[in-house]
Amino acid sequence: MVKNRSNIGFDKEQHSIEKSIILHLLPGLLILLFYSITAQPLRRPGLPSLFAILLAILFILIPFELGYLFYQGKRENDRFSLKGIVLYCEKIPTWQYFVFVPVFLGWGIFCFLFIAPPLDNYLIKTLFSWLPHWFFLDDFVKNISQYSKSAIIVTWVLGLLLNGIGGPIVEELYFRGYLMPRISRLEGWAPLINVLLFSLYHFFTPWQNPVRILALTPLVCVVWWKRNIYLSILTHCILNTGGMLIMIPLIFK
Repeated sequence: MVKNRSNIGFDKEQHSIEKSIILHLLPGLLILLFYSITAQPLRRPGLPSLFAILLAILFILIPFELGYLFYQGKRENDRFSLKGIVLYCEKIPTWQYFVFVPVFLGWGIFCFLFIAPPLDNYLIKTLFSWLPHWFFLDDFVKNISQYSKSAIIVTWVLGLLLNGIGGPIVEELYFRGYLMPRISRLEGWAPLINVLLFSLYHFFTPWQNPVRILALTPLVCVVWWKRNIYLSILTHCILNTGGMLIMIPLIFK
């Protein structure tokens, strides 16, 4: 580990590349393992595969990532605190939120609505067609009529709370507030490496990596530039919450 050297602008004690890769990818591997084990059994009583991912957020993502942050806080502060652990919390003028966040939202929506469908479908057919049908999360929307009303509503509510709010907040604290500052010695490469590893961490949707990298790179670069994770927390939560809200006509028809 390279110690903090403020004279050259390091934000905090630095992680080796090997340690950073492990900390970026390990929670994703645990999520993939949980999902692979639980998705099929949950489908038998009539729950979609998406429900298994939501449980993974609840039982793996949030406990692991937030727990690791508090563990580090306990080591550094002798109490369970995120002080000095989650960085990039510098203030920016309020008006900048009203400039940056809508731009990031617009870019994200464009990427995920217009670029993702044809590219994802191509990658699924050419590289990931060997995966079982239950592995693909869009089954919830494509085959929503096969699920009971109660299963649909419970899945949607959990999705709104966990995928829309809880998961994104914890991910931004962990990936942008903790991990990215600890490779800041790499300067402009730090946000690019962070985006790449964050995308790869989504082992359960590997076909989305190109679009995810394209959509998130401008956002993460500005977070790094401004040293402000609130930009990514807001954008991430709004994008994910919006993705759940547009399902309302299907859910409550």
